[in-house]
Amino acid sequence: MLDRRQDELAADGVRIVFSGRRDWRVPRGVMRRMVRAEEETAANTAFTLNIAFNYGGRAEIIDAVRALVAEGVSARQVDERALARHLYRPDLPDPELVVRTSGEYRVSNFLLWEIAYAEFVFTDVLWPDFRREDLYDALIEYQRRERRFGGVTP
Repeated sequence: MLDRRQDELAADGVRIVFSGRRDWRVPRGVMRRMVRAEEETAANTAFTLNIAFNYGGRAEIIDAVRALVAEGVSARQVDERALARHLYRPDLPDPELVVRTSGEYRVSNFLLWEIAYAEFVFTDVLWPDFRREDLYDALIEYQRRERRFGGVTP
């Protein structure tokens, strides 16, 4: 898909990034295409397409902790900001809205750290059938909510 659509996405100003482990499990040819897509679209600013590839939320947190340990960071120095800097995409904001399709009520090991304060909208619509109207419905529901970011209602 990426090989077919990268030029079109780049022409539309889309920056392509990948979230996930970049290790021996990813074939070299695939890794080269991923790196090329990121490099060739790095200056684009219309919006960012974040592709989760070889990704798991628990693995992301483990990798962040390992990076802190490798840097010699003491336990006292570890806080939310330090850990967040070592996540796969520290340059991207946390999601404000998660739309969970297919009638599922679980997060499926996805963006576990980043979705801490996200709002969730659940729909029975399957992902392949999810249309613009479904997105509008989710956005309208989201707009009706009072964001508290972990706080309690006064």
